[in-house]
Amino acid sequence: MIYQRTIAKDVKVTGIGLHSGKKVTMKLIPAEADFGIQFVRTDIPHSKPMKANALTVGTTENATTLGSGAEAVHTVEHLLGTLYGLGINNVFIEIDGPEVPIMDGSGASFVFLLKETGLKNLNKSKKFLVILDKVRVEKDDKWAEFTPNSNLAIESTIVFPHPVIKTQHFDFEFSCENFINNIARARTFGFARDVDYLKRKGLIKGGSLDNAIVLDEFKVMNPEGLRFDNEFVRHKILDTIGDVSLLGYEIAGKITTYKSGHNIHNLLCRKLLETPSAYEIVSASALTQEVREAHKLPQFITVSH
Repeated sequence: MIYQRTIAKDVKVTGIGLHSGKKVTMKLIPAEADFGIQFVRTDIPHSKPMKANALTVGTTENATTLGSGAEAVHTVEHLLGTLYGLGINNVFIEIDGPEVPIMDGSGASFVFLLKETGLKNLNKSKKFLVILDKVRVEKDDKWAEFTPNSNLAIESTIVFPHPVIKTQHFDFEFSCENFINNIARARTFGFARDVDYLKRKGLIKGGSLDNAIVLDEFKVMNPEGLRFDNEFVRHKILDTIGDVSLLGYEIAGKITTYKSGHNIHNLLCRKLLETPSAYEIVSASALTQEVREAHKLPQFITVSH
């Protein structure tokens, strides 16, 4: 369980961008150890690959965007969260449009795709980012912080003045199975009253009841209802995992968030990187058995290097 992983073979998926409304095809390709997660826009001639990294994040309004300008890749958080959740450290992603397809608004479709594709061990040890000291960011009444912990844990609280959501709180202890069962299926959400405003801003052009939970003033509008009673805060944790995965390592530490969003998550990652005394990078082989067991990767269709 200490080795870096990639996917076993190429896999392709086509879908609609949530904000752009554009049809996009995305191809995931196996990569070597220490390659990380890299994107390239194949619809733009001579486009250069871009590493998924907290410092390459551009805008964070309603989604996490890598890069800026014409070559930016938008709404990466659900895909990145799923790659982290399944222990995939290295993959090259070709995409022929500006935005990762939204699928059903969760990570579930990506889980299915990657389980079918399979995983491959690489002949190099993984590295963990171990939190040594508290790091915190605040903005208005929103905040997020890292604190030391033997495993990745996320404690998230959201507050919305809506009768279906209100205040929701969830404690998540990372494992692959816990991610698949409790986080991956939680969908993004929004409010019917905001639709016109967001569309005027050029957002949610591809949004529908097929790829988001939509709420009117009193209830969930989706005919099938919710997948979890607290699906909203579970989705916040999916977003958080995707955003902090941009640190580039698996994490041994606790993340606590209150009313946070993509901007707060990125500010937290940047502050951590600016505070070298608050973390260290450790080879997985040097970690305790407890940490390695907690991060145990899935056993489906694994191909040895």
